[in-house]
Amino acid sequence: NFGTLISESGGSYTWSENCHEFRLTPWNNDAVTDTSGEAFYIRDEHTGKFWSPTPLPARGESPYVVRHGFGYSVFEHTQDGISSELWIYVSINEPVKFAVLKLRNNSDRRRRRLSLTSFSEWVLGEQRQKNAIHVATEIDPQTSALFARNPFNTDFEGRVAFVASSELARFCTADRTEFLGRNGTLAQPAALRRSRLSGKTGAGLDPCAALQVQIELEPGQEREIAFILGAGQNLEHARDLARRFQNLQTCHEELQKVWNFWGHTLSAVRVETPEPALNLLANGWLLYQTISCRLWARTGFYQSGGAFGFRDQLQDAMALVHARPELLREQLLRAASHQFREGDVQHWWHPPLGRGVRTHFSDDYLWLACATCRYVETTGDTGVLDETVFFLEARAVKPDEEAYYDLPNRSGESGTLYEHCVRAIKNGLKFGEHGLPLMGCGDWNDGMNLIGEKGKGESVWLAFFLYDVLKHFFILAGRRGDKNFAELCETQAKALGENIEKNAWDGQWYRRAYFDNGEPLGSAANPECQIDSLPQSWAVISGAGNRDRVHTALDAVAHRLVRREARLIQLFDPPFDKSPMEPGYIKGYVPGVRENGGQYTHAAIWTVMAFAMAGENSRAWELFKLINPILHAQTPNDVARYKAEPYVVAADVYSVAPHTGRGGWTWYTGSAGWMYRLILETLLGVELAVDELRFAPKVPLDWKSFKLEYRHRETVYHITCINVSGAWKVPPKIFLDGSEQLGAALKLVDDRREHFVEVKFEL
Repeated sequence: NFGTLISESGGSYTWSENCHEFRLTPWNNDAVTDTSGEAFYIRDEHTGKFWSPTPLPARGESPYVVRHGFGYSVFEHTQDGISSELWIYVSINEPVKFAVLKLRNNSDRRRRRLSLTSFSEWVLGEQRQKNAIHVATEIDPQTSALFARNPFNTDFEGRVAFVASSELARFCTADRTEFLGRNGTLAQPAALRRSRLSGKTGAGLDPCAALQVQIELEPGQEREIAFILGAGQNLEHARDLARRFQNLQTCHEELQKVWNFWGHTLSAVRVETPEPALNLLANGWLLYQTISCRLWARTGFYQSGGAFGFRDQLQDAMALVHARPELLREQLLRAASHQFREGDVQHWWHPPLGRGVRTHFSDDYLWLACATCRYVETTGDTGVLDETVFFLEARAVKPDEEAYYDLPNRSGESGTLYEHCVRAIKNGLKFGEHGLPLMGCGDWNDGMNLIGEKGKGESVWLAFFLYDVLKHFFILAGRRGDKNFAELCETQAKALGENIEKNAWDGQWYRRAYFDNGEPLGSAANPECQIDSLPQSWAVISGAGNRDRVHTALDAVAHRLVRREARLIQLFDPPFDKSPMEPGYIKGYVPGVRENGGQYTHAAIWTVMAFAMAGENSRAWELFKLINPILHAQTPNDVARYKAEPYVVAADVYSVAPHTGRGGWTWYTGSAGWMYRLILETLLGVELAVDELRFAPKVPLDWKSFKLEYRHRETVYHITCINVSGAWKVPPKIFLDGSEQLGAALKLVDDRREHFVEVKFEL
C-alpha cells in the first residue's frame, strides 16, 4: 500500500496505494539526468558550503558508496571531515518512508554547526502539472509536521500527506519557488544560500515540503536525525503516524522489522550449488524482485504502472508457492473479482476503484485457471475453489473495437473460484478454420495486435497454452467430481493436440500464428519472423508437441535464435522491418529491440525450460548461463555493454548494433518469477506437491552434490542431493534423519524441528 523507488544516485519517488494514480512525489525516468522530486542536503553553517549525502543532486567532492539490500538502501560519504550515512527504507506495515541520517564529526574542529534539509515536491495525484494548483499545505500544531492535501483528488478523498522530523524543525517552507529560487535547481537551491526558510504554507503555492534541522557536533561526536514522509487516510491518521514515528527508537525498530520480514520471506528456500551466480539470484534477489516490485509496487524506473495486469501478477505469484503461497491465493481471488460474467476479464485495472480495460486479448482469462491449478496442486488447499467472488458487468467490446477503458460495475451475479475458472476456459474454446484458438487483439505478445483484428486470426502458441490448461484442469475437475467438465477438457485437449500437429507444423518448427486472411506467421516462407521461440518452447512445456518434431524444433531454436557471442536468445528472427506483413504495433519497435526480435527474457526462460524438460540438460545449462544477468557483468567491458543492474532480471536484451547485449527495462518484469521457477523447479528439479517434495534434477553430470535448505511452514529441512552414480538417475533414495524412507518423495511435516535429509541418486 505504500512504497518508494530509489536509484543509485539517491533520486527517488514515493507513492501511496497506487504508484501511478496517487504519487506523493514525482516519478521521472530520465536515465541520463536521473532527476528527482526528493533531496537531502547537509550545510556547514560556518562556511555556507553544502552538499548531498547522496550522489545527486548536490554532489560532494569525494566518492560515494551505495549499498542496496532487501528493503533498504544506504549511502555513505565523507565531506570536509563530516561523514554521513543515509538509510532509506519503508515501514513493512505503515504508510511511512524513513530517511535516517547519521553524521559524525571526524575533524578536530569544535562545535561544527550543521543544518540538515529534507526537500520533497508534492504531487498527490498522477502528475504534478495537473495537481500542484490544488495542493494546500499547513503546519500541524500538535506534531510540527508539514501536512499537505489535495481536495480535488476524488479517487483518494481525504488523504493527508506529511513530512516530519525526529528533531524539531527550526525552519520550513511549502513554497518550491522560494526553495529553488528563480531559475534555480536542486543542485543549487537558493534556500541553502540563505540563513533560513520563511515558514510559508497555504494554498496557491508551488507546493513542496522543505524541513530544516540544525545540530552541533564536537570532534568524534555522532548524531542521528530521521526525516519521515507518509500519507494518512485522513487528518487524524496522518497526525497519529507523524507522532508515532518522530521517535528515533521507533525508526530503528521499523528497520529491524524490515530486516526480519525479508530475512524470513527470502530464506524459505536457500540453495548451495557449484554455480555462485545461480546461488546469488536464487537466494533472495529473484523473489525480492517478484514480491517488492512486481506484486506490490508494480513500478520500476522505466514504467510507473500501478495497475494489476490480469495475467501478469498471476504469473508472478505462481513463483511464490514455496515462500508465500498465501500471496498466490490472494491474487487468485483478486483476479477473479475482475472477470466479467461472459468469462473475459480486465486486461489491467487500477486499484482502489478498479478502472481498467476490457479487451479482445485471448490468453488473459486462461491464466486464472492455470494459476488455480498450480496453487491447488502444490498446497492442497481445495477450499479456495469454493470462495465466492462477484463478477463484473459492463458493455461488451465491439467486434471492430480493440479495447475500451472504463469503470465497470460489480454484477449481482457471483460464483465460486472454480466456476470463474470454468467460465474462463469455456470462453477460450473459440477456434478458427485450422482448429486453433482465435488470437483476438493479441495473445502473450501484446504487440501482435493486428493478426486477429477481424476475428479470424489464430494463435499457435495459445493452442499449446490452452492444451496445458485443459490438461491440468481435467485433473482438478475430476477430483472435484465434475465429471462432465472433466470430459469436456479431455475431449477439447485431444482435438486441439490433433489440430496442432495437423495445421501448425512448418517442416522444421511450429508456426506462430495465422493472420485473419489465413496466411501463416512464423513460417520459413515469411520474409520476417520466420521462427518464433514461443511455440517451440510450449510444445515441450505443455506436452502437446510430437516428440520427434519437438527435438527438430529445438535444434532450429539453437541454430536460429541463440546468439552466443551476444549472450542472448532472440524471441524470433528476422525482426519485423520492411515486409508488407502488418502484425501490429510490435513493428513500431526498432528491429532487434524488445519484442521485435530482441531477447524478451520471459520467453528466453521458457526456451531454457523447454531444453531441460526435453532432456537436453547440457544445452539447457549453456543457455541458462547465457541469460543469467550476473554473468553479464563480470568485467568492466561486460558492464559497459550490459548497462543494467546485474542482480535483477532485465525484461529484454537488445540484439541490434550498436546496442547488442545491452539490458533494458530492469526490475519491472515477470521474468523474475519465471527465472526462479526455472532454477528451483526445472533445473534443480524440486517439485512441491501437497506436503511432499519430489526431486528430479536436471543438473550437469559433473556435479557431485548440491544442497537445499527448505522451510515447510516453520520446520526447516536441510537437504543434500548426492550424485552417487554419476548420472542423477531418478527416482532417488531418500534418507530422513538417517533412516531410509519409502517412496520417491520426501514427506513434509511441520513439527518445528530441524531435519537432515540425504537424497541419493544411484543407478
